[in-house]
Amino acid sequence: MSSEATEVVRLLTVNGGTLAVAESLTGGLVAAEITSVPGASKVFRGSVTAYATELKQELLGVDATLLAERGAVDPQVAARMAAGVREALGADWGIATTGVAGPDPQDGQAVGTVFVAVDGPSGTGTGSARGGKVEHLRLNGDRAEIRMESVRSVLALLLTELAGEQTGNERAQDTERNGGF
Repeated sequence: MSSEATEVVRLLTVNGGTLAVAESLTGGLVAAEITSVPGASKVFRGSVTAYATELKQELLGVDATLLAERGAVDPQVAARMAAGVREALGADWGIATTGVAGPDPQDGQAVGTVFVAVDGPSGTGTGSARGGKVEHLRLNGDRAEIRMESVRSVLALLLTELAGEQTGNERAQDTERNGGF
């Protein structure tokens, strides 16, 4: 288990939040990393491994036209996957991975092109709110290295959002303790 996964579970537990995961190139590695953490069952709702492109539409609500025009390796697809899994599994937070681990390019995208996304509740500390946040990665290495770095990167993106939410909550509590100023 990674320190990122441990911290994700800790912050979700502290905040009373839940998480759902949508994966493509990582093929279940993100879910495995999260569920390796003791206590993950308190916060982890489940995951969808939508490896086939049509499953991104059928299970996660990614627009068929978007998939036809842009392919599965696209920032809008990643964002919709995160939002779709969040909605489908009834979680507070959704995260997603889509990309090209190799050995060959896909959808006109080079090996190592990855998009990771997070979709969270509105009013979070960082202001990303619904619609989420997407990061475009250009990763080097072999297939296994690209997949593992994708896992680390999506968890790091979620941690940034959760830490922002935690900071916002701490500010609100401090304001309450100090008479609302």
